[in-house]
Amino acid sequence: MTDVTHGVLHTLFQSDQGGHEQVVLCQDRASGLKAVIAIHSTALGPALGGTRFYPYATEEEAVADALNLARGMSYKNAMAGLDHGGGKAVIIGDPDLIKSEELLLAYGRFVASLGGRYVTACDVGTYVADMDVVARECRWTTGRSPENGGAGDSSVLTAFGVYQGMRASAQHLWGDPSLRAKRIGIAGVGKVGHHLVEHLMAEGAEVFVTDVREEAVRRITERHRNALAVKDTDELIRVDGLDIYAPCALGGALNDDTVPVLTAKVVCGAANNQLAHPGVEKDIADRGILYAPDYVVNAGGVIQVADELHGFDFERCKAKAAKIYDTTLAIFARAKADGIPPAAAADRIAEQRMHEAAEARRTR
Repeated sequence: MTDVTHGVLHTLFQSDQGGHEQVVLCQDRASGLKAVIAIHSTALGPALGGTRFYPYATEEEAVADALNLARGMSYKNAMAGLDHGGGKAVIIGDPDLIKSEELLLAYGRFVASLGGRYVTACDVGTYVADMDVVARECRWTTGRSPENGGAGDSSVLTAFGVYQGMRASAQHLWGDPSLRAKRIGIAGVGKVGHHLVEHLMAEGAEVFVTDVREEAVRRITERHRNALAVKDTDELIRVDGLDIYAPCALGGALNDDTVPVLTAKVVCGAANNQLAHPGVEKDIADRGILYAPDYVVNAGGVIQVADELHGFDFERCKAKAAKIYDTTLAIFARAKADGIPPAAAADRIAEQRMHEAAEARRTR
């Protein structure tokens, strides 16, 4: 971007942003593209993460989101056992208003200019059809349609992984992985959330749903008459007797306002960066709430897109995503043994893998 503000530069160089390797600010005036590509780590391999298309209020906010999301992808890929580091891109603007073929092609050229250090995919505001367009300019693109050599919609396995995380949470807390008759609230029933509802309804859970888009809620309640719609997330987190709360929309769902009023015994959802700030994980633990780290349980999608780079096989990916159950249980066990919250235990395990990979690279 040629019009980078002082605020954006300040955000880039804040010391608490996680030590990113590279941040690229992209602008194409002809198409209206303004984007940020953040590469947090390539210790385990090329950075892999999706492209978010969102109407950020400021460029500084967009940069901050890209940095946080990229860091989260490093930890997610490490915990998923993938040979990929973490990266993320954000395109600034309302996709309903400015998304175009010209803009996506311009974005693809920027990703391609990184020479494979960053591999992109879908995220909030981008879809399989968009990745097909991006791929015309960039071979480091995943999440494409089957017709174009891709794996298609990654939200299917993302939801499956979250479901496995819920089962592991139930096993740890109640001694049984069954979710039958459990009261589960889902905030956000879009690309991932509506697939998660299918798993839970099939098992006989009592499901409560909310979404900022009325049509998304209506799609669920028309398909599942037993699913209960609530007005908003504020009402959802206060539902009496809620067993599991699943944030499946944007980040920051667990914060100083929501944690004190949560009625759920477990938090396990698909949203990235659910913890609004450091220390929230301790607040959750102090309330006796079990938190399944977001980047662990929502890794099914990245498992799928990573597999696409080597010739996609759905059953192979589903088998890998099923292991999220065991990984989640291992994190709970590590947290108990070390006397720390599960989020801190997951971070330790991921950081150890990245550190060992970096040391091995230096040795070579």
